[in-house]
Amino acid sequence: MKDLISKRNIVMFLIPSLVGVVFFMFPVEYSGQTSIPVAVVAQILQKTLANFIIELVCCIIFISAALSIICSVFRPSNIHPTSFLGSLFYVTPVWLIIRCLGAGFAALVYLQLGSEMIWSKNTGGLLLHDLMPILFSVFIFAGLFLPLLLNFGLLEFIGTLFSKVMRPLFNLPGRSAIDCTTSWLGDGTVGVLLTSKQYEQKIYTQREAAVVGTTFSAVSITFSLIVIAEVGLVHMFVPFYFAVCLAGFVAALIVPRLPPLSLKKQLYIDGTQPDPDAHKIPENENVFSHGFKLALQRSAQVKSVSSVLEHGIQNALEMLFVVIPVVMGIGTIALVCAEYTPIFDYLGLPFVPYLEILQVPEAATAAKSVVIGFADMFLPAILIAGVESEFTRFVVAALSITQLIYLSEVGAMLLGTKIPVNILDLFVIFILRTVVTLPVIVAVAHFVYP
Repeated sequence: MKDLISKRNIVMFLIPSLVGVVFFMFPVEYSGQTSIPVAVVAQILQKTLANFIIELVCCIIFISAALSIICSVFRPSNIHPTSFLGSLFYVTPVWLIIRCLGAGFAALVYLQLGSEMIWSKNTGGLLLHDLMPILFSVFIFAGLFLPLLLNFGLLEFIGTLFSKVMRPLFNLPGRSAIDCTTSWLGDGTVGVLLTSKQYEQKIYTQREAAVVGTTFSAVSITFSLIVIAEVGLVHMFVPFYFAVCLAGFVAALIVPRLPPLSLKKQLYIDGTQPDPDAHKIPENENVFSHGFKLALQRSAQVKSVSSVLEHGIQNALEMLFVVIPVVMGIGTIALVCAEYTPIFDYLGLPFVPYLEILQVPEAATAAKSVVIGFADMFLPAILIAGVESEFTRFVVAALSITQLIYLSEVGAMLLGTKIPVNILDLFVIFILRTVVTLPVIVAVAHFVYP
C-alpha cells in the first residue's frame, strides 16, 4: 500500500475520476430540462451539424456495410482479424446481413425510395431523422470520455463501497451502481455502452453484463417527462415517477433470478472464471481503505495520456460503426412490424384478461400498447394518448418506461454489442418485466385514482 500512495497515483485517480463523475453523472439544467454534461455537449454538436448530420450518419452506415463485406467475404491480408479494424469489420454472416440491411434501409429512407412502409416518419424516418443524430452525437462524446470512468480507479473505488448493497440485493458488483446512475440521469444508451466496455475488459461476467444491460440501462428522467407529457399527465409526474422507480426496483429483484438471465454463466468474455476471493475485503482493511487501494492500483497502470485518448477514440469508432448500423437495421424491421402488421395485436391478446383482473379500464385497447413497446418505447404513449381513462394512460405510460427493452434503440444496441443476449432473450425479458411491473404500477395507480 505504501508503494501505491504517491502524489502521482492519487492525482491520477482523483482528477480524471472527478471530471468523469461531473461529465456523466452530475445533473445540469439545459434548455429547461435536467440532463448530464455528456448529453448537453452531444445536443450542442447535434445542433452544430444539423445541416448535414443525416448525411454523416448515412456515410457511417454505408462504410460499415462496405468494409464488413470486404473483410468478412474477401478477407484482405492487410487487415488482420485481431487488429482494431478487424474487430470492427470481421463479422458473422448474420451480423453482415443486418449491417447490409441497415445500409439498405438508410438509403431508402434518405432518398424516400421504395415502399413508404420503410421510409415513413413512424418507421425508418423516425430512426434516421430523429434517433440517429442523437446516437451519433452521444456516441462520440460518451466513447471519448468513458476512459475517465473506466481507467483511473473510480469503478474500483465505488464498486467496493457499494458491494454491500448491490451484491446482496441484485447479486451484482457495486460498480453497477455507476451504470444505473448514468442511465437514470442521462441516457440508457450511455449505460449500455458503459456495461459493454466493462464486459469486454473482463470486469463483468456474462451474467452480470446481461443483467446490468437489461435491468439498469434505465430510461432517463428527461425522457420520462416527455412520455408523461404525451399522455397529458404532466401534473401527475411525482406519483408517476414513484411508480416507475418502485416497479423498476421490484423488477431488478425478481427478473434476474428467472430464466433467461439466471441461466447466463458466471464466466468472463473469454470463458475464464472469476476469482471468488477477488472482491473480498482483507481483515485488516475497511471498505473505504480497500476501495482506495484498488483505485490507486488501477491509476498506477495508466502510463500516458495518449493511451487513454486512443482508448477513447476506439470506443467512439466502435459504437459508430458497429452499433448504429444494427440499430438502423433491426429498429426499422421492428417499427414496420409495429406500424403495418397485426403482430402486436395478436401478442397483446393474452394481456387482456391480465389487465381485466387488475381492473384496468379499457383493457383491450391497453393490451396492444403494452406489447408494442418492444418495438419502440414511445409507441405505447402515442397509442394510449387518446384513451379517455386517466388511470389507463397512467398505467401504460409508466409501464412503457419500466419495460426498458425496445428494439428501436436499447434493444438493438444490446444486440450490437458483445453483451451475451439474443433477440429471443430480449423478448422474454421484456415480457417478464411487463408481467412483474404491471401489478406494482396498477397498485400505485389505484392509490392515486381511488
